[in-house]
Amino acid sequence: MRESVETEINQYRLLLEDYSQWLGSLLRNPESKNQGFMKKNAELQRVLKAGGRKGSKKGEKVGTSSEWVQFKDVMVSGDDLGEAEILFEATEELKNKIDRLEKAKNSLIDLERYGLGKELLFVTYMHDGVPEKIFFKPKKGIETTEKFEFTADFSVAKQT
Repeated sequence: MRESVETEINQYRLLLEDYSQWLGSLLRNPESKNQGFMKKNAELQRVLKAGGRKGSKKGEKVGTSSEWVQFKDVMVSGDDLGEAEILFEATEELKNKIDRLEKAKNSLIDLERYGLGKELLFVTYMHDGVPEKIFFKPKKGIETTEKFEFTADFSVAKQT
């Protein structure tokens, strides 16, 4: 399972690199040089340099245009900044997913260190592509031994 998580992390990192380059080139070379785009572009770049939306209030859209329109179950925009907004949100989501996968991978490494072996079957609950819960049991036909055993003899003196 750890190898699968590592593969996912590598794939998301490559995608993040591509999106970041695309966003960077878009912000450096906007096709439209109108004043509104330049103002929104500057705000978006300031948010990027500040490390994303971590400082924003819940529900507040930082650096977004007001040109999005709801069409059934999706939002659509013809605004010049719409593409940059999508890329910005995608890179933020990818960073978050990579972080969650890294934490899951570290947990799996720790489980392996504590003796989680290959002789176990497991069922994993994946939430948004990240393992969150693992149930495991020994494979049928494999004798399990207790990893730790505590044996003690006690003697008590009889008081008269």
